[in-house]
Amino acid sequence: MKRYIPLAFLMTLTFSAAWAQDKKIEKKVDSVLKLMSLAEKIGQLNQYTGDRDATGPITNNPNKLKDIREGKLGSMLNVRGAKETRAVQEVAMQSRMKIPLIFGLDVIHGYRVTFPIPLAEAASWDLASMENTARVAARETAASGVHWTFAPMVDIARDPRWGRVMEGAGEDTYLGAQIAKARVKGFQGKGLGNLDAVMACAKHFAAYGAAIAGRDYNTVDMSNHTLWEVYLPPFKAAVDAGAATFMNAFNTLNGVPATGNTYLQRDILKGQWKYTGFVVSDWGSIGEMIAHGYAKDKAEAAELALKAGSDMDMESRSYLPNLEQLVKDKKVTVALIDDAVRRILRKKFELGLFDDPYRFSNESRQEKELNSAENRKAALTMAEKSIVLLKNQNQVLPLAKDLKKIAVIGPLAKSEKDMQGFWSIAWENDNLVSLYQGLKNKVGNHTELLYAKGCEVTDSTKTGFEEAIATAKQADVVIMAVGETLDMSGEAKSKAHIRIPGVQEDLIKAIQATGKPVVVLVMAGRPLIFNWTADHIPAIMYTWWLGSEAGNAMANVLFGDYNPAGKLPMTFPRDEGQIPLYYNYLSTGRPAKNDQDTRYRSAYLDMPNSPKFAFGHGLSYTTFEYNELKLSKAQMSMNDQITVTFTLKNTGKYAGEEVVQLYLQDKFASVARPVKELKDFQKVMLKAGESKIIRFTINKEKLSFYNQQLKWGAEAGDFKLMIGTASNNIQLEKDFTLTN
Repeated sequence: MKRYIPLAFLMTLTFSAAWAQDKKIEKKVDSVLKLMSLAEKIGQLNQYTGDRDATGPITNNPNKLKDIREGKLGSMLNVRGAKETRAVQEVAMQSRMKIPLIFGLDVIHGYRVTFPIPLAEAASWDLASMENTARVAARETAASGVHWTFAPMVDIARDPRWGRVMEGAGEDTYLGAQIAKARVKGFQGKGLGNLDAVMACAKHFAAYGAAIAGRDYNTVDMSNHTLWEVYLPPFKAAVDAGAATFMNAFNTLNGVPATGNTYLQRDILKGQWKYTGFVVSDWGSIGEMIAHGYAKDKAEAAELALKAGSDMDMESRSYLPNLEQLVKDKKVTVALIDDAVRRILRKKFELGLFDDPYRFSNESRQEKELNSAENRKAALTMAEKSIVLLKNQNQVLPLAKDLKKIAVIGPLAKSEKDMQGFWSIAWENDNLVSLYQGLKNKVGNHTELLYAKGCEVTDSTKTGFEEAIATAKQADVVIMAVGETLDMSGEAKSKAHIRIPGVQEDLIKAIQATGKPVVVLVMAGRPLIFNWTADHIPAIMYTWWLGSEAGNAMANVLFGDYNPAGKLPMTFPRDEGQIPLYYNYLSTGRPAKNDQDTRYRSAYLDMPNSPKFAFGHGLSYTTFEYNELKLSKAQMSMNDQITVTFTLKNTGKYAGEEVVQLYLQDKFASVARPVKELKDFQKVMLKAGESKIIRFTINKEKLSFYNQQLKWGAEAGDFKLMIGTASNNIQLEKDFTLTN
C-alpha cells in the first residue's frame, strides 16, 4: 500500500528544520560575541582589498597581513583562487579568536567563463537562463575560494548616459524585480553552506541609477513616491529571494548620502522589511561623505554610517581607527556595533566557515569546475538568447549557407577582449571568441572570409575606408562589427554623447554605398544612438558584449541556427535631448496624440517624442499572430481574479520564441498612473504554423500601487489590458473594471 505524505506536512518539517538551524546559529553567534573584545568586534566591520583587480582608489597599506593576524579584519575583496584564499585564511587563523575571513569579488557576469553583460542577459527575458548563468558563476567562484559576489546590481536605470546601465536589468521595475529574484537564487543555489553557493549582494541601495544627468556618483533627488514605486521594488524582491547582503550606494538621496541614510537602511531595509543580512558600504563611500559635505572627518563619517545601518566598511578606513573612541565618547553604543557584528558572524556560520575555514579553497575542485565544457555551453546558450534583432528588412537574415564570399568589416570584427565586456575577471588565457573567429568556425572552408578593419573604434580619420570598400565589393554580403570597446561603458564611464564613437557610422555609410547587402552588428554596453544606420541599413542586430562565446553565438544567429528572440530591456532614444526616456511615463494634461501633434502639446518642435527603438522591441526570423483575446469576466472584486486568454500563432517559416508582454493601465486613480506598465510576460516557443492558447491571471496585486500616503493597494475603477510584442506594438486590448 502506497502512503502519501501531505505537502503541507513536508513544508512544516522543512520550516521547522530551518527554524531550528537558525536558532542553533544564533546561539553560536552569541557565544562568539561574548568572547570578543571591542577592538575585535570593530575588526569584523572592516574590509580591505587584496593586491589585484582593484575596483576603486587604493589606500596603500603594507600591514594588511599584520592587521589580519591581530583580528582587525572581517573580510577581503579581490583575493581569489583556492591557493591564494587558503594562504590568507591561514593568517586569519593565527588571530586570537580565529574568526575566518569572508572573501568577496565582483563576479558580475561570470567568473572563469564570461557570460553576456547583465543588461544583455536582461534582453533575453529568460529568467531560468539568467538564474542558470548566476548558478554557473557561483559554482566557479565558490570553487576558487570566494564566498561572496557583489551582485546583482538591481538599480533601475532610465538614462543610458549612465555607464553602469550595463550592469543591471534596464528601465522596468517589474522586469527588474523578476530578474533580481532569479539572480539571487542563482548565486545562492540551495542555500549558503553548500559548496556551490556564494552570498549574493543586492546593490546599490538605493536609487543610484537615477543619478542626475546620468553622471556616475552624482546626486539623486526624487519624491518618496517615485522611490517606492519605481526604484525600491527590485530590492524588496532581492530580500524576498533571500539575498545574504546588501550594498549601499555612492549617491546622496534627497540630500542625504545613501551610506549614511537611516531612512533607507534602518527604517526600510532592517525595519519594515525585517532584513537580517548585513550591509556593506560601496568602495570608500563612508569616507566620501566628507566630500559630500555631510561629515567633517572620518570619525564623524564612521558615526553617521554605523548609526544609519552600514555594517561593513569597504576600504574607506573609517571604522577601524575611529569606532573605539566613538564608543568611549558615548557617540556610538556597543549595542550598535554588536548588531553589525552579529549580522556578519551569522553569515560566516551559515557559510560553514567556523567548521572549516578552508572548505571553499579546494584546488582539485577548482581545476575541475574552471575547465567545464558544460559551463562553456551555458555561456553560448545565454549569448544566443541575449541578441536582439532590431531590423530585418526584406529578410536579409538569416544568411544563406552557400555564400561564396563574406566580408567582415569593422574595428570590432576581430576583437576578442572587447567581447568580454566591462566588469569581467581577467585571466591569462581568456579563450574568447571574436565575431571573425565565430564565422570561421561556422563556415569552415565552404565560404571565403574577407576582412578589413576600416577604422579604429575612436578614429577621426578615414584612411582605412578605401581598403574596406574594396573588400566589400568582392563579397556576396558584408557583416559589419561596430560599437564600443569594453572600457566605454561601466563604472565611471558616463557619457554626454552616446552615439557610435568616431567615424564608425561614416564607415557604415561608405560600405552601404557599394550596393552590397549589409548587416550591422552593434556591440556595446548601453543603448547607443545610430539614426542613419537605423534608417538605411536593412539588417541590424544588437549584440551587446556577449562574453566568452560571443563570436560563436553571433554566427549561429546570423545563419539561422538560432532564431533570435531578444527584446530590449531599455528604450533606445533618437537623441540625447530626449533622455531620460522610458515607456511607462505619466500622461500630461496636454498629451501629444502622435509625433506630428505638437501645437500646444507636450512635445518637441525639432524631434518626435517617440524613441528610435522602444522597450520590449525585438524581431524574429518568423512572425507571430495574436488573436481571440478573452477575459473570463469584465468585472472583478478585490478578492477575485480575471483569467486572460488569447491565441498566439507562429505564421512564419521558422520555429521561434516570442516574448508575450502584458501591460496594464489604471485609467483614473488617486495618483496619476503611467500610460502602461508591464505586469507579466511569457516566453513561448512555437513551431512553424503552430498555435497555442496563452493564459495570464489578473489579480489585485497586479492592480496595486502606492497611494499618496505610500500605502500599497488597489483602487476600484476602470483598467485597460494590453498585450503585445513590444511596449509600442500592442496587438490586443480590452477594458475591465475593479469593484469594491
